[in-house]
Amino acid sequence: MQARIEDLLPVEYFHVVFTLPAQISDIAFQNKAAVYDLLFKACAETLLTIAADPKRLGAKIGMTSVLHTWGSAMTHHPHVHIIVPGGGLSPDGTRWIACRPGFFLPLKVLSRLFRRLFLEGLARLHKAGKLTFFGNLSELTDPGAFHAHLTPMRKTDWVVYAKPPFGGPQAVLAYLSRYTHRVAISNHRLVSADAGTVAFR
Repeated sequence: MQARIEDLLPVEYFHVVFTLPAQISDIAFQNKAAVYDLLFKACAETLLTIAADPKRLGAKIGMTSVLHTWGSAMTHHPHVHIIVPGGGLSPDGTRWIACRPGFFLPLKVLSRLFRRLFLEGLARLHKAGKLTFFGNLSELTDPGAFHAHLTPMRKTDWVVYAKPPFGGPQAVLAYLSRYTHRVAISNHRLVSADAGTVAFR
């Protein structure tokens, strides 16, 4: 990432994370390109929509997103990290609208819209024949089975959270750099490796 400290705004920044439920991440594992693309779009649309709502922030915001597909235990765990300035431009583009100090947008509202947008998008992908299933998910090729699989997901809370604001632009830049330049398994975690096996801590 070629970002420089002067590219960042002198405002408070927030770190928002959107995570897919396990039942959806299984589908994502078999349909990476389609589902990861949908994940990015649903996250961005969620933030843009809620931020633009005059009852919330009433501003046009910007963001930088980074996809993580694996957790630290090296299990499939798709989630998106998003760095967002604490405010945005007024609808007419003439002034800056700042969020309340230490608070960006309501997480429950973000979670519900994210869930709806993602599930609607996933249903469209299935209807268009852009999802494939194999192994223990092969039955999801059937529209009825697919709908039944997603039904419980419409009623559960999806994990969306915002970490405490960063200390300033320098911390945001350092954080982004770590996430965009880090390898999946750093050398200090490797125990051994050969043609067929990798052991790691």
